[in-house]
Amino acid sequence: MRKLRIGFLARSFSPQTRSYIPLVIRALEELGAVVDVINPAAGVTDLSNVRIEHDLYVLKQQSGLALSLAGALHALGAAIVNPYPVSLALRDKIVMSHILQAAGVPTPAAYVTSHPDTLAPLLEAGPLIVKPYQGTGGYGIRIVQSAADLASAPHGKEPVFAQRYHPPQGPDRKMFSIGGRIFGVMKVFPRKTDAEKLGEPFTPTPELCEIVRRCGQAFGIDLYGVDIIESDGKPYVVDMNSIPGFKSVPDAPQRLARYFYAAAERAAQGRPLVEPAAATEAVSTGGAR
Repeated sequence: MRKLRIGFLARSFSPQTRSYIPLVIRALEELGAVVDVINPAAGVTDLSNVRIEHDLYVLKQQSGLALSLAGALHALGAAIVNPYPVSLALRDKIVMSHILQAAGVPTPAAYVTSHPDTLAPLLEAGPLIVKPYQGTGGYGIRIVQSAADLASAPHGKEPVFAQRYHPPQGPDRKMFSIGGRIFGVMKVFPRKTDAEKLGEPFTPTPELCEIVRRCGQAFGIDLYGVDIIESDGKPYVVDMNSIPGFKSVPDAPQRLARYFYAAAERAAQGRPLVEPAAATEAVSTGGAR
């Protein structure tokens, strides 16, 4: 029986890495898969020689040459988690926000402009939060309460993305979907200590599960992360990302390995990567399933 081949589009991993991906790779190999880490930044890629050589590709690195190579593989018909167009849309907060709003997901009102000062009239209704439109990890986020704040906000040729600021009540809800199973981790922001970075797992409510499910349906994926804050008793989705860190998700490497292996099996059989009838399920933090 032919072994499944899975390629991870990612940077190479050092022995000191805190990434969970080496553990996922080891678990996939134990399941019988052949796994390669493909780091195009490590050398020269002859684009005329780019071929589909794996049953499944995992686009872990969401920028740079890895993302571009995923686009080239997508054009050839490669099976990629998550698909190149989806990963591209999730990387762009302008596109992502519009798609989530159109899907009925509760999100803060969002605005985009080329000139920060044009946002000033919106401050009459309350503060805004300005973010790099392709930013990740909470970098470059500024709460804007006055025209002076806008004037000091860094800007250049890139679009300025802003959302209505809703003061969070309690920790952020970091939500994770792995094949329709929903996990929740509470995290404070900003996070300083290792314990704060890990967060505290919790069992998601049906309302949060429904919000997370709707986010996935909007993009046609079932492996992703969603950031939710609660303000005045109402949840708001403030960000969504493809293949996040999954920190504090019980048995995350094994769960992800099983997910990728099953996706590679479906791809090898010419079936869709995402089962259309997959239902969401909240996973209790009391034990792994």
